[in-house]
Amino acid sequence: MGKNKKTLVLDLDITDSGYQFASNINDALSEAELELNTINERLSEDYYAIEHVTPNCDKSDYILASSCGALCSIIDICSLFNIFFVGRPGESPLGNITDEWFKNRTKDFAKLCGWEDNGSNNISSAVRYLERRFKVPYDQRGAGDAASFIFDLNPKNHHFKSLAHNPTLLGLFFSILDQFNNTSHFVSGGELISLQNANPGFELQGNNFSSKFYCAFINWIGHLFSDVSGSSGSKSRGMGIPSPLWSWINDIIALKRKLNIPVTEFDNSFNELALNIYKEGYDVRFQTAQALSVFINELLVRTVYSVRRLIRYFSDFDKSKRVFSLLWKTCEPFSNASVKRMLTISHGTFCLIDLSDAIIRGVISGKGNFDVSEFVMRLNIVGLGRLGISLYGEGNNAFIRHKLSNKIYDNRREMKILNYYVEGLRELSNIYDDVDLLTFVTDLENSEMYRSAFDKSVLLAEKRNVDSNKILRNKSDIDSYFRGE
Repeated sequence: MGKNKKTLVLDLDITDSGYQFASNINDALSEAELELNTINERLSEDYYAIEHVTPNCDKSDYILASSCGALCSIIDICSLFNIFFVGRPGESPLGNITDEWFKNRTKDFAKLCGWEDNGSNNISSAVRYLERRFKVPYDQRGAGDAASFIFDLNPKNHHFKSLAHNPTLLGLFFSILDQFNNTSHFVSGGELISLQNANPGFELQGNNFSSKFYCAFINWIGHLFSDVSGSSGSKSRGMGIPSPLWSWINDIIALKRKLNIPVTEFDNSFNELALNIYKEGYDVRFQTAQALSVFINELLVRTVYSVRRLIRYFSDFDKSKRVFSLLWKTCEPFSNASVKRMLTISHGTFCLIDLSDAIIRGVISGKGNFDVSEFVMRLNIVGLGRLGISLYGEGNNAFIRHKLSNKIYDNRREMKILNYYVEGLRELSNIYDDVDLLTFVTDLENSEMYRSAFDKSVLLAEKRNVDSNKILRNKSDIDSYFRGE
């Protein structure tokens, strides 16, 4: 027999009362069929799961997604009837809109804290009020402040260099640390500098550690609001708080200095680049203006997806079959793989055009050389980050599909083996289904039923594959057998 063939051995117990198998074929067959049903259920679940992570987009979906990305990239880099334009800091109508929004939010926060504008609606007055209300010891601005010349602190860079002004977790840590110790920490020239007794008149409010900690946290929030639209003395746009996507380079240098890890030339170069683009106005307000075009892209794609599926829903289903649950399942633009694939295409198109524009602008601005600062200011970092999220989702879905495909392959292989096993059991069940035939012994005891007994014994012999020449088919065959004929 071949190596892959197996033999099923069933013990047969012969007694005066009849025959009995140690294993019941019908029971084995029932168990095998039950296992087949279980595998079928697992396969159905796996097919449903793989369908959930497999996009079902047609050419129109891809074309519309690419068009949305191209349109939003135009909004991001070009003037469109002088309404939408991100471009670079200081040259952006859309950036002016976000600047004005932040000014209004600063005034709203100041009013919430008790500021009265007396009808002037002056942003400088609101900022001065917040600076007095939320005093901190780390607000060295340059001229007239300690170490302004030694450490190159001035009104254009102190928000970026001061770690407590960074809207990050490490910025919050240094803000609380500085308020408790009346110090000021900032990064300059790749060094972490600590200024002791930074503000002799500063005193953190609170009667115990918990209350002081709470006041320090509130001061950090309030002072960020006072600086988000520039300082009170700003005559133009002013220097807001740094973008959290670029201020992390200060955090890296600070952590390395605290852990006595050498700061590399790459760290210093990156820090210098981030500082230069901050001086050009690349702060949290401009980062928000960049995020708007990415948000519009996101909204457009999801809307296009829902509208197409909505039209398809009303054309495919009769009025009697339309229910809200089915409508939502058809048009829902959030958790399905198809809309995620469209978002990947759209954000990819957006970033491709935006990156090309940034490279061209960098070459033009460099006049033969490549202007890295211009390139970075033109590059939409928020869009790149959103594309990264989409690509991660695509990779994760591909991994899930691969895992499920292997699982489906194993289950189908197991099902095939079980089907062969069930067929074998059914054949055995047919061969050994001889309870009625085995009664020929009893029939022979009753002479009037010997003919029926002969028929049963012949059928039993044929089922057992006995040579036809050796089968005793009637009484004369039996008599000849016992006579030795």
